[in-house]
Amino acid sequence: MKRSESKSYTLREIVERFGGEVIGDSGTAVGQVATLEKGQPGTIAFLANERYLPQARTTRAGAVILAASMRDATDLPRIACDNPYAYFARVSDLLNPPRQPVPGIHETAVTDATARIAEDAEIGPLSAVGRNARIGPGCAVGPGCMIGDNVVLGKGVLLHANVTIYHDCVIGERVILHSGVIIGADGFGLAMGEGEWIKIPQIGRVVIGDNVEVGANTTIDRGAIDDTVIEEGVKLDNQIQIAHNVRVGAHTAIAACAGIAGSAKVGRHCRIGGASGIAGHIVIADHVEISAHTLITKSIEKPGTYTGAYPFDANREWRRNAAQLRRLDELAARVRTLERKLAALERSKS
Repeated sequence: MKRSESKSYTLREIVERFGGEVIGDSGTAVGQVATLEKGQPGTIAFLANERYLPQARTTRAGAVILAASMRDATDLPRIACDNPYAYFARVSDLLNPPRQPVPGIHETAVTDATARIAEDAEIGPLSAVGRNARIGPGCAVGPGCMIGDNVVLGKGVLLHANVTIYHDCVIGERVILHSGVIIGADGFGLAMGEGEWIKIPQIGRVVIGDNVEVGANTTIDRGAIDDTVIEEGVKLDNQIQIAHNVRVGAHTAIAACAGIAGSAKVGRHCRIGGASGIAGHIVIADHVEISAHTLITKSIEKPGTYTGAYPFDANREWRRNAAQLRRLDELAARVRTLERKLAALERSKS
């Protein structure tokens, strides 16, 4: 793959693409993004938090993206908008275009004769493409990738090095899978019979929608019978485990080291913090935010933020509080008994 040539854009050209208001010289050209602290002429930084106002006044960046409410925070040429961070993301994408595939199949790659590979797709060194697989236009398959039988890659899919996609899985358009991702391994389906585990064949697929990104070493298991489904626009961080028959709703984001057990259903536009756990066979509503290190063991029916992490403390204090926590049910029962006795005493006095 080769990186697209970068170029500079004037603030006027940027606003014509993304909206917003230019304040100052609209002909100011920028060719790269930067932080306020390290900005240099020719770069554009962003200000989204009043805490960084002092840096905005001293930055050497050529221009700044900021909220309309902070339009006077600097005398530099600037773009005022509603959401500076999202605007900055769009500008960064404009100034840092993605790598473009170099069409062709590397001489060390192995592709089955029945595979259908678009003419402009790239198949990297030591990759393998199985029987009846379909590789769509503009796909880039990095070194060492393994694409199983009957796999479908939609238009513009990017597989970084050493991605494995098991048989029959379907990947939508413009999906990015980072190194070490495994799609479609068997789910943990076992039944106990006569003192030993019996493996349940996992005959479903993994189906991934358009514009999904999956971080390094994340694993998504195939369904036991029905499919595991990742809907469009989902963003998964590194080292996440998604078990069989899970469904993750559109535009949900999940941070690193989270785990979702089998047959759980996560709604749309959810945000799940790092190292969180979601038990199997439960349903999470749309627009739910789960704090980091939170364990969800029952369904959540209403949007909102849910937190279950036990706060850290000095070890001595933490151990004392943990000991009391184990007796919480006993203490609650004693309080109820005392409340009943107190109520009876007050009635006798009256």
